[in-house]
Amino acid sequence: MNDTIAAISTALGVGAISIIRISGIDAIKIANSIFKGKDLTKVETHTINYGHIIDNDEVIDEVLISIMRAPKTFTCEDVVEINCHGGIATTNKILELVLLKGARLAEPGEFTKRAFLNGRIDLIEAESVMDLIDAKTEQMRKLSINHLDGKVSNIIRNFRQKLLELLASIEVNIDYPEYEDIEVVTNNNIKREINYIKRELNKIINESENGKIIKNGLKVAIVGRPNVGKSSILNRFLDEEKAIVTDIAGTTRDIVEGQVTINGILFNFVDTAGMREAHDIVEKIGIEKSKKEFTTADLVLLVLNNNEELTKEDSNLINNLPKNAIIVVNKNDLETKIRVDDDNHDIVFVNTKDINGIEPLKNKIIDMFNLEKINNSDYTYLSNARQISLAKEAYSIIKDIEMGLENEVPTDLIEIDIKRIWEKLGEILGDTYSDELIDQLFTQFCLGK
Repeated sequence: MNDTIAAISTALGVGAISIIRISGIDAIKIANSIFKGKDLTKVETHTINYGHIIDNDEVIDEVLISIMRAPKTFTCEDVVEINCHGGIATTNKILELVLLKGARLAEPGEFTKRAFLNGRIDLIEAESVMDLIDAKTEQMRKLSINHLDGKVSNIIRNFRQKLLELLASIEVNIDYPEYEDIEVVTNNNIKREINYIKRELNKIINESENGKIIKNGLKVAIVGRPNVGKSSILNRFLDEEKAIVTDIAGTTRDIVEGQVTINGILFNFVDTAGMREAHDIVEKIGIEKSKKEFTTADLVLLVLNNNEELTKEDSNLINNLPKNAIIVVNKNDLETKIRVDDDNHDIVFVNTKDINGIEPLKNKIIDMFNLEKINNSDYTYLSNARQISLAKEAYSIIKDIEMGLENEVPTDLIEIDIKRIWEKLGEILGDTYSDELIDQLFTQFCLGK
């Protein structure tokens, strides 16, 4: 962290502007050595300065340079941002000059990593930076900005503060039992505080599923026999001819995917090959892929043909449906010949001929995943596997404490478990961490962030 790093912070390609970011103790000195204009070492902090980037006497580009002095910067170090004309050759040339003058090429996510290590942001906020960059929906943006603003972090900090106060009281009772004016910490006191943490932590863990849905979206597998209208349903959801539709059974022989946003949540629809006895090796491979999608999807749509009687293949598919499935009876604009009885799954009748023919299915999906509730929520969720896993570990330790209290385990042993909860919650924030974890997390970031 004693060296100076640099990287291109904008997408590399043709554009109006590119930004080369420099951070570290020599950032301003390095930028000044290739700049023709004001003396950057003497300008005020948080100013934009006009001039030219030069290589000896050759003018490379006309630029605006932002100077931001530590500690009021993203990394808490001196930061320089060179705004040059967009283009691969110009941008790379300026970065090359910066590196020749003593900067090191930043590793992926290293600017954000420095912000974390220098105490500018915690680990939840750091992870939200990448989530904000990757956001594909308005709900994903809102979730990320809530994390970046520290709302979720403050909830976890509040839990840790309550645990810290409880630990302090226990320590005083253990170390100074002779003092009469201190509050005696009993098992009832501990139980009251732990019950509060348990209740609130359980709420966060349960609601974290909403955060995962917002962040990752939902995968929907459309399955069924050939020629029941699976591809037509996919095309109607996407409002485009993504999948080929014909009257020939087995037209879809491989996985066809498409994404659409419903009530602000990203849905990845997967149209699978028709389930039947394969007629050739290509179709067999497609059907095997379909079976895999069948077991890994967040939602399975089993499509049946309203205009045909229930077949043996249909019955087998119904009998093997997972809980997270909807039976979709397609072609309800035609004569009804099918009869479906299933008490375990919702049954929805649709058609792809009418412009609003699949609206009943959309509404059922919205209800099934409580999308209206998610859309109107406050977005204070944990949203990735690391955070949720640590919260669940902390919750399991609470159960150990409850068992200990019931068995009247000595307070000093209960204190050990309380410290373990405090530490697990600290790992969510990054107050305690391993170097390997931090290195792994930030390698997932883009290079200039």
